Amino acid sequence: MAVYDRALARMLPAVPKPIVRRIADRYIAGTELADACRLVKRLNGAGKMATIDVLGEAITSPDEARAIARAYDDVFDAIERERLDSNVSVKPTALGLELDYALFRENIEAVVRHAAESGNFVRIDMEDSSTTEATLRLYRELRERGLDNVGIVLQARLRRTRADTRGLAPLRPSVRLCKGIYLEPPEIAFQDREAIRASFMRALAALLDAGCYVGIATHDDVLIDDARRQVAERELGREEYEFQMLLGVRPGLGDALVRDGHRLRIYVPFGRQWYAYSLRRLQENPSIAGYIAADTVGRVLGRGNHRA
Repeated sequence: MAVYDRALARMLPAVPKPIVRRIADRYIAGTELADACRLVKRLNGAGKMATIDVLGEAITSPDEARAIARAYDDVFDAIERERLDSNVSVKPTALGLELDYALFRENIEAVVRHAAESGNFVRIDMEDSSTTEATLRLYRELRERGLDNVGIVLQARLRRTRADTRGLAPLRPSVRLCKGIYLEPPEIAFQDREAIRASFMRALAALLDAGCYVGIATHDDVLIDDARRQVAERELGREEYEFQMLLGVRPGLGDALVRDGHRLRIYVPFGRQWYAYSLRRLQENPSIAGYIAADTVGRVLGRGNHRA
């Protein structure tokens, strides 16, 4: 089945947009900032925090990168105006990393400084391994410039994360710790599920012991149970860590974490570039391609309206 799903994933660009949109709708707030704000309000009402991300894929010019940076100005204004419990997440490539490092730094710094003006926070996301070194470099530069309202992401899948954790420890960074969605070669990344889990657990322990604030980003029951154990053993208060989950993924589990008294933050992407984002997410998760195939067959057979 995995081979079948991977084959389907390679065919996704040929799948009609309406079908991709139907699958992706649960993972994306919508195309406009107002869509994201409405969703964040609902999440806040359910006791959950949020991280808003402006979708930006396939950036090909400095003007496009600057436009996305400016879009975050509107996001911060909306968060403050509507009193939302939300910070933001930015993707390095969306702000120009692959075009020019200086442009990337200019855009990120502008977003972080605007966030500081309204008492908000910016998470610099982590993309594939080709961007890791530059992303960490920029994070350190921002901290050196006295900007503390900025955090980073570490991926347990990467072998280098153990060293990165030690290297960043003196800064006591705010870290989103995740498994990592990008499929990387074995020489730089763990391939086995249990090895990735073990790496996650080690990294979490090292970060907590260093006094870092950690966003524990996972939907894996094993890792959540281990995180709860580690937090309890260190007698951490609920303000000293948080769990993080993706919009539309295992909402029942998120509800249970909130009921148990843990803080939970939901990643809320929005934007008109939803299609490129959706294709990338689906291609990085080949198993989801099977759902698209089933949906397509259901439509052909006239049963599409009966599928969840």
